[in-house]
Amino acid sequence: MSIRSKFNEHPASVGESYGQHFLAAMGFSLGMFRGAICCALHAVFPFLCERTGSEAITELHDRMTVNRQRQRQGRTVEAAN
Repeated sequence: MSIRSKFNEHPASVGESYGQHFLAAMGFSLGMFRGAICCALHAVFPFLCERTGSEAITELHDRMTVNRQRQRQGRTVEAAN
């Protein structure tokens, strides 16, 4: 197995190029980082970021769920053609 295939195998399995997967994964990473910082601030200062952490989790979950549904629909449509 070549090093190139290691970089492309997983992105291809979710219907993305390496670049598309990189951008999507970085978007999730930044969203989680933001949520983590807000949760840490809230732990020290309970009056700050009272809902920001849970909103970040909900948003990330929704994005991931929508992407999975879109991928399943795309594969179903492709398989039917």
